[in-house]
Amino acid sequence: MSFLLGVVIFVVAVLISVILHEAGHFVTAKKFGMKVTQFFIGFGQTLWSTKRGETEYGIKALPFGAFVRITGMTNLDEVDPADEPRSMRNKPTWQRAIVMVAGSFMHFALAFVLLLFLAIGIGQPNDNTTTIGSVSSCVPTSLKAFDDGSCAGSKVNSPARLAGLKADDKVIAIDGKPVHNWTQLGDAIRAQPAGKPMSVTVLRAGKQLTLTASPASVPGRKGSYLGIGDAVVFQRSGPVGAVTFSGSAFGQVLVGSADAFAKLPAAIPDLFAKNRAQTPAGDVSSVVGAADIAGQAVASGGGWRYSVSDLLLIIISLNIFIGAFNLLPLLPLDGGHLAVIFYERIRAWLARLFGRPDPGLVDMQRLVPVSVGVFMLLIGLGVLLMAADIFNPVHLIQ
Repeated sequence: MSFLLGVVIFVVAVLISVILHEAGHFVTAKKFGMKVTQFFIGFGQTLWSTKRGETEYGIKALPFGAFVRITGMTNLDEVDPADEPRSMRNKPTWQRAIVMVAGSFMHFALAFVLLLFLAIGIGQPNDNTTTIGSVSSCVPTSLKAFDDGSCAGSKVNSPARLAGLKADDKVIAIDGKPVHNWTQLGDAIRAQPAGKPMSVTVLRAGKQLTLTASPASVPGRKGSYLGIGDAVVFQRSGPVGAVTFSGSAFGQVLVGSADAFAKLPAAIPDLFAKNRAQTPAGDVSSVVGAADIAGQAVASGGGWRYSVSDLLLIIISLNIFIGAFNLLPLLPLDGGHLAVIFYERIRAWLARLFGRPDPGLVDMQRLVPVSVGVFMLLIGLGVLLMAADIFNPVHLIQ
């Protein structure tokens, strides 16, 4: 049930993101006096609509996005002579450019606001602790059981339980080697040979104790297993710290998105490989894969802060990726239209430089085959990624 809740929240968040994208185009176009005739949520048959002024607002049967219709975006559009002065193609270059960028700006703005909320309202988990928050009662029988935190079918007590480890114990050393945060502790445990006794030094009620544990192995999981969970403290940020965190996190996600996009050609051959998670194909996914990860985030347990934090980060990452991808100079993306606008201005400048008349708008009819080709390529790639995410999913949350 919790998995389904995560998927539903993700789908609603994606729809809201798309509506905000179109709202960016809508608001800026209206601001600059362009004629906007339609603002619809969804595609296909109209279920409901109402007209306010010159704009029709409505909902269509297929809730797979939204669209805004601005009069005269290109020279392919037929425009009533009376409306030509208010057509988009008749407006200054800077206004047309802002309208095209506004969609991606809304994705970026939403991501930044959610990052601020994450920093101020939820907080970030403090990894600078080795205090045990929970002790598992068993050794999971499979990687899936490990992911789900399930003891179903297991009759083996966890090494931590057998060793006498308890919640609130602070681990200070593994096999004599000091550990200072949870990452170091996890690395030290996984590096130990399964079945070989090791010492675990802890502080309990101010006293130092050295216990002996024999780490186990979980089928399908790399490294040894002890069976402890961290006592995470979520630290909230003040306004200045939240802005700093949001800017840094935004940049990291943007770089990661670019890296994932660059890996896409190399990832395609491994999309249906059994070891997909260990190849570049494990770093790319469709909206179906993202929805699956969102469901896992909610169903994984660990407390509501973990679930909300993971879910927000998924939505934030998706918005940053979509916003950046949409600015690529490829028709029919907004970035493609933006490139055409700048090309027109450069061509006009060169014409003036050589004393020639302004060539005017680009003949979009010539670019239709390019636009259709890119559109079909994107559709094909999307279908391929969705098929891989359905038949060969990657479980990223462990």
